[in-house]
Amino acid sequence: MATVERIDAYPTRTIAGYGVRAGSPLPFGTTAVPGGINFSVYSDRATRMWLVLFEPGAPEPTAELEFPAEFRVGSVHAMTVFGLDGEQLEYGFRAEGPFDPARGDRFDAGRVLLDPYARLVAGREVWGAEPDRDRIAPYRSRLVPDDFDWGDDAPLRIPTEDLVIYELHVRGFTRHPSAGVSAPGTFAGLREKIPYLKDLGVNCIELMPVFEFDEHDNPRTDPATGEPLLDYWGYNTVGFFAPKAGYAATGRFGMQADEFKALVKDLHAAGIEVILDVVFNHTAEGNEQGPTISFRGLDNATYYMLTPDGEYYNFSGTGNTVNCNHPVVRGFVLDCLRHWVAQYHVDGFRFDLAAILDRAPDGTPLADPPLLEQLAHDPVLRHCKLIAEAWDAAGLYEVGTFPAYGRFAEWNGKYRDTVRRFLKGDPGTAGELATRLAGSPDLYAGRGTAASVNFVTAHDGFTLHDLVAYNDKHNEANGEGGADGADDNNSWNCGAEGPTGEPEVRRLRLRQMKNAVALLLTSQGVPMLLAGDEFARTQQGNNNTYCQDNELSWLDWGLLDTNAELHRFVRRMIAFRQDHPVLRSGVHPTTEIAWHGVRPGEPDWSESSRLLALTRTGDGEQIYLAANAHWEAHELELPTPGAGSSWCLIADTATDPAGEQSPLSDQGRYRIEPRSTVILLARPTT
Repeated sequence: MATVERIDAYPTRTIAGYGVRAGSPLPFGTTAVPGGINFSVYSDRATRMWLVLFEPGAPEPTAELEFPAEFRVGSVHAMTVFGLDGEQLEYGFRAEGPFDPARGDRFDAGRVLLDPYARLVAGREVWGAEPDRDRIAPYRSRLVPDDFDWGDDAPLRIPTEDLVIYELHVRGFTRHPSAGVSAPGTFAGLREKIPYLKDLGVNCIELMPVFEFDEHDNPRTDPATGEPLLDYWGYNTVGFFAPKAGYAATGRFGMQADEFKALVKDLHAAGIEVILDVVFNHTAEGNEQGPTISFRGLDNATYYMLTPDGEYYNFSGTGNTVNCNHPVVRGFVLDCLRHWVAQYHVDGFRFDLAAILDRAPDGTPLADPPLLEQLAHDPVLRHCKLIAEAWDAAGLYEVGTFPAYGRFAEWNGKYRDTVRRFLKGDPGTAGELATRLAGSPDLYAGRGTAASVNFVTAHDGFTLHDLVAYNDKHNEANGEGGADGADDNNSWNCGAEGPTGEPEVRRLRLRQMKNAVALLLTSQGVPMLLAGDEFARTQQGNNNTYCQDNELSWLDWGLLDTNAELHRFVRRMIAFRQDHPVLRSGVHPTTEIAWHGVRPGEPDWSESSRLLALTRTGDGEQIYLAANAHWEAHELELPTPGAGSSWCLIADTATDPAGEQSPLSDQGRYRIEPRSTVILLARPTT
């Protein structure tokens, strides 16, 4: 049988010495085709477009190929170039068009632009290396060979209500010398810590931004040393489809994609899902004084929200706001998330400042935002976890009202604030605490408990240790005169500001940390822990370490031994939650929950009440919890356990470091110490 030759495998003309032909407008970015590479880039108002080719690391381009006018389909410039070695290629685009900021146009044909769909970004291969700012095209697009062996890896699909999420920063998790890994601060280093995560009991990690960003995008210096401060957290995305090379031990060899895939594969093998913290509310290009990297030079008026006179709306607090509900930008976001699910096997996404995602191009909140609806119903994302930070920097606060379309969970900021206020002893909090422990039915009625991601601490704010060690933030090292970071921390230092050798203060701080963990892991909803809180990591009172690439932010693993008692307690509480389905029910409890005060069935909802107790029943289980934020002890009268069972002590944050889970000698009464939490479990009487 004769072989049929493909007519699309041959060039139709030559440009700058390369054989080319009209390309396919979709998909955007680069696609390997027979004999060549297809390049496709969108720009509605560009009048001319060039493909700029570089050898890896070369200071000057090897060629510039102008897209012929007839290679443009609608607003898409598409060209297949033959004879290219994708693994030995860097590229960018130049776009010519009007420079008319009042109309939203900021074209500059002299700039080589990053492909918005670049699968890898070259130019920042080594974390912290000083960038060459005079280099032509400091950020260059690269291709990724699709040759990673996933074996039999498949999505874990852990029910959302069964998750225990652990939020961490890839670099900070293993950068400290005490981490004891072979590749500190990298995906590979994190991979070495998987046994620790498994032993701790968490089954989902939420990674702070791993999309390519520029850590040098920070103009400030340390006021004490004069050293430049970095953008350590990475909420300033440069390349949305590219894993950060500086987070890879193999980044200098261009192998960051494989290194990240290997991490995901091994986490899945350990029963741990991966959620990515993604930033679609703004980009690294900033306002009109910021750099032109990609979107601004290709189609500024499409990608950004602009005022009628062409200035940037700034609902993100960082200079620009992505025009997320424009049809083209919606497609970009969907393509990006599909890419991470299909190519990197990630299990879900947490959307930074997600309230921006339901704003119209003029900033008005939309009743039915099309982007969120598409995300909720997209077939590729069907089984992904979707979590919204349901507020933005311009005051739009949608906790409990975020347009969820039956799919989005939310960071429950009201849970955080209520638990903090109760633990420090604020009056009038017992009633609201009851609502939060029950999964916040006032916010998520009809959506179930899994809509509430409960947390007491996160990357943004105090660590758990600092929450009980500082009344005030101490952010002087950030170089902003203390103006940055939240002031409403609802923290309490337990009697001394910062480090202290006073034994009573130290014991009280430990008890308060245990109290927070006990409440978090027995609440209905999805608990989220901040990495290092399980062994009392401190940031010395800095509640905004976005720029601190040093021991303020890195996890000191030596604290694992120093604070072993807290670590054991956290492990036990995670295991207790996982062992008892009644704590993980996806339905808000009604008759399955009973509220108590010092006597059964008599809760005290008064302004002065600082004690709350409850009993949860279900799945053949009965659990009693009492939380005392009072500075005095109380004699509790216990409810009667079910027939044939007796109360066993699971935890007492004041007196039970070992957790023997022994039956109570007095089944009718229990003394709860000041500022402590008690958990009892009804077990069959033997």
